[in-house]
Amino acid sequence: MHIDTEALTSVIKDEIKSYEKELSSVDSGTIVQVGDGIAKVYGLGKCMQGELVKFSNGTLGMALNLEEDSVGCVLLGSEKGISEGDTAVRTGKVAEVPVGKAFLGRVVDALGNPIDNKGAIENEGFRPIEGKAPAVLDRKPVHQPLQTGIKAIDAMIPIGKGQRELIIGDRQIGKTTIALDSIINQRTEDVICIYVAIGQKQSTVANVVNILTEAGAMDYTIVVSASASDPAPLQYIAPYAGVAMAEHFMYQGKDVLIVYDDLSKHAVAYRTLSLLLRRPPGREAYPGDVFYIHSRLLERAAKLSDELGAGSITALPIIETLAGDVSAYIPTNVISITDGQIFLESGLFNAGVKPAVNPGISVSRVGGSAQTKAMKQVAKGLRLDLAQFRELESFAQFGSDLEKDTERKIEKGKRLVEVLKQPQFNPRSLAEQVAMMYAGVNDYLNDVAVQDVTKFEAEFLSYLKRNHQDMMDKINSEKILSKEVEASLKEVITKFKGNF
Repeated sequence: MHIDTEALTSVIKDEIKSYEKELSSVDSGTIVQVGDGIAKVYGLGKCMQGELVKFSNGTLGMALNLEEDSVGCVLLGSEKGISEGDTAVRTGKVAEVPVGKAFLGRVVDALGNPIDNKGAIENEGFRPIEGKAPAVLDRKPVHQPLQTGIKAIDAMIPIGKGQRELIIGDRQIGKTTIALDSIINQRTEDVICIYVAIGQKQSTVANVVNILTEAGAMDYTIVVSASASDPAPLQYIAPYAGVAMAEHFMYQGKDVLIVYDDLSKHAVAYRTLSLLLRRPPGREAYPGDVFYIHSRLLERAAKLSDELGAGSITALPIIETLAGDVSAYIPTNVISITDGQIFLESGLFNAGVKPAVNPGISVSRVGGSAQTKAMKQVAKGLRLDLAQFRELESFAQFGSDLEKDTERKIEKGKRLVEVLKQPQFNPRSLAEQVAMMYAGVNDYLNDVAVQDVTKFEAEFLSYLKRNHQDMMDKINSEKILSKEVEASLKEVITKFKGNF
């Protein structure tokens, strides 16, 4: 058999010329210590802060401590199958979550994995959980109202799109209810909502999902859950994952409302991680940068400039106090970061005033610029009337003879307190709020018995819906109380009172 050596040689030469040597280097390290959701890895010299590290059992970790010759990682999954001496490998990626429209109506964990047994979610891309907050020049002033549907808040502590308004109070006095009412009220407002549950019981999260589903609010809501049974690292990254999902929509020019329930548990999860990573403890054993973890989270809420699409993220962080102590470490930190707070008082709650908003301590630093003109017109004297009522009420307890004017202010105050009461998960439209506030502030309820004010409201609002829907639609669309509408509202109230 004859072999053409020349042809064979040329083929081999061509192959040698086209041969490319590919070398792939993997930056790996050795686990020297593992336990309590923390792994210490010797090596990984080029590891970045917040980078994902892969362990032998497939679990991912996040690098939080970058030391001279080792890296402290928090595990974002089970530590089963990870032991000392195993190899850990850099991924070259920072922690990120999948984002997209398909997440609406779904319940996901802190890594964006679905946990509602409704199948996989098709994402539109990924966003890093740690993002840069919009710069001052990328923002514009908060000027559009975000209607919560709660009379006490929309009238006295208005919230604007792009604002950060803290909800603070003791446990079990309606903080989550205010947040859920605000989400439910966005049905007609074209606002996407994200509810982040941090360290809650799974049954509590399931209850929240049921409430939102029944109210038809899950269609535009994402629930991110890192429950009490999840590891501390997942509870720590949950709010950052939630705001990364929100930013995806904000940069498309949409308005987003995000609720962090609650940041007290988030701070506790971070304290756990920090102490396990042997970082030095500070006040109340929290690490020195506990202020920074909340400021960099809440600064990502913004109203973007028109050049960037004018989208917004409005944040409602929740903080739980102990015995109404707002001067504790975490509450004072978050109060100083946010643009105002809604303070819920257990004394008011126990007295049957629900929502138990204390208008004295509660404040919105954006204020009137984020309030509709109609609400401004009817609620301008409300805060003063209530403040005078609270002061005079304490004098009246001594049973002394009161002047006519003082008695009138107390009676009016009692009725205004009744007007501001509202059943849970029953947000009111702007027109309903304006009509009822108008009646209360302008003394139309002074001859209605205090115990009948709630009944008056229910019947009056259903009367308006049946007979004067055009007037209600006008207030809702124009968001202003024109002279003609005000005149017809006066007429309607007088006519209704004649038959009440």
